Amino acid sequence: MALEMDSKTGRLNGLGRILALVRPYRGRFVAACVCLLAASGIGLVYPQAVRIAVDEGVTSGSLDALDRIGLALVGLFVVQAIFTWWRHYLMSWLGERAVADVRRRLIERLVRLPPGWFHERHTGELVGRLAGDVTILEGAVGTELSMAMRNAIQLIGGVVLLFVVDVQLTLIMLCVVPPMTISLMVFGRRIRAMSKAVQDAIADTNARVQEVFGAIDTVQVFGQEQRESERYGAGVERAFERAIGLARWRATFMATASLTGFLAIGAIVWLGGRRVATGEMSPGSLTAFLLYTTVVAVALASLTSLWAALMRAAGATERLFAIIETEPAIQSPAEPKPLPAGAQPLRFEGVFFHYPTRPDVPVLRGIDLTIAPGQTVALVGPSGAGKSTLTALLPRFYDPDEGRVCFGGIDLRELDLDELRARIAIVPQDPVLFSGTVAENIAYGCPEAAPEAIEAAARMAHADDFVRSFPQGYDTLCGERGVQLSGGQRQRIALARALLRDPEVLILDEATSSLDAESEALIQQALTEATQARTTVVIAHRLSTVRDADRIIVFQEGRVVQSGDHTTLMRQGGLYRKLVERQLGANERQATSSGDA
Repeated sequence: MALEMDSKTGRLNGLGRILALVRPYRGRFVAACVCLLAASGIGLVYPQAVRIAVDEGVTSGSLDALDRIGLALVGLFVVQAIFTWWRHYLMSWLGERAVADVRRRLIERLVRLPPGWFHERHTGELVGRLAGDVTILEGAVGTELSMAMRNAIQLIGGVVLLFVVDVQLTLIMLCVVPPMTISLMVFGRRIRAMSKAVQDAIADTNARVQEVFGAIDTVQVFGQEQRESERYGAGVERAFERAIGLARWRATFMATASLTGFLAIGAIVWLGGRRVATGEMSPGSLTAFLLYTTVVAVALASLTSLWAALMRAAGATERLFAIIETEPAIQSPAEPKPLPAGAQPLRFEGVFFHYPTRPDVPVLRGIDLTIAPGQTVALVGPSGAGKSTLTALLPRFYDPDEGRVCFGGIDLRELDLDELRARIAIVPQDPVLFSGTVAENIAYGCPEAAPEAIEAAARMAHADDFVRSFPQGYDTLCGERGVQLSGGQRQRIALARALLRDPEVLILDEATSSLDAESEALIQQALTEATQARTTVVIAHRLSTVRDADRIIVFQEGRVVQSGDHTTLMRQGGLYRKLVERQLGANERQATSSGDA
């Protein structure tokens, strides 16, 4: 089977990719093919042995001949079993190895794709590809490819030996092969397209149910259990209908192939019997011809089902490689510039930006901003004004549409991505913790950190006390996405994780939003100490948390409308003063309401 190329893209197609996966292990593949040839060749000897046994043993009544043939067959079958074992083992090894390689390449690619790529896709779809499509590929390389090669050898070898036994009967047999081959290709293409549609329907359904499981509390609190069940049921039914359509096509093809095959066998028995009766053919030759016909029919029937399976695997492989071959929009340049040591200024020069999913909605409009080394800058403004988007440009989660973002006077696009991100830490509004221990989560950015350093970072984030109150202390499991901890605890663990990395640039995106007043005061004290030697960018809606910032940048509709310290901005009036007064009024109303209660 040659490595086939797609005429439009110039890339390997699905079957070509499947074979390309075993190319690095061609030694094992060649050994498996040798074992396959040997085992299949021995299988083709069996009908000839039966012919000899019938003509020289049964017909002539020679028991010695039958004994010799029987012993020879036992020896051949033992040798065949050995070759079969090695063929099965080697092909299974290749299948498992190919799957492991694909899984590794998938993860290596996925973790390097920018966040925007994931925002455009369902997590369930990606998980489905990692699970379902990879399983299909494993079966193709480990089993179906081997079986297809074995049946192809038996088909070709059987046809050749049919000609050796009787040319006339073989020509009758071959009258069936061309139409079956044509129908194989037609049905194969159709089955491939329908299989992909079934897999896509299943992936869409899984994506929705995974999203529901991730927000099960929201589903239940709004009483949407029945609606979500019905939506999932509708998705299952759509997948079922497509699968049934696929089953009809496969069943029609299998029935047609079976009917034509057995009609051919019936015709051969009738014609062959007449030739034996007239003495034109020996009984052993007819028996051998029937056995070879059975071998060819079984091989051809198996190839039809295996072809459909390989087409399904080809579709799965193309979907997997669609991810593997995706080039990250954000990556390091071929020859990155070195980033100067020490604290460096941050500068935004004429930055315009919109999200790829919303090309008609500008988020940043001509931002010009310089942040001096060691300065604490607060970004404030209404929701959707562009504050979080601005900070997302610093670690190059996105690149600006126009303008540039510079670190130390160098455009971020000219820097090594890993080196850039090593100097930045982020504490998001909704921090994500992994299912490991508290210590593992704090040390996530510094896996080699000593326990003493982990505990010191926790103390700086005022997390040490509550962590030690747990029975397992720092070995306490956080649960998936940190569900075992409260929102405030998760934020303090995330803050400790950022502080342990000792970044030059610390980004705090509503990092105290889930804390009570007492905890917030403690965190603010910790942050005051932690931000003295590093550049800090703070996003906050609680304006009380940014009063002491060196500079406050006020955003509105993607533009910087005010800049200065708290006192200056209050004196100027404008949007900042309105925001402060509005928040103070809200706090007073809340306090009055609490007092009345």
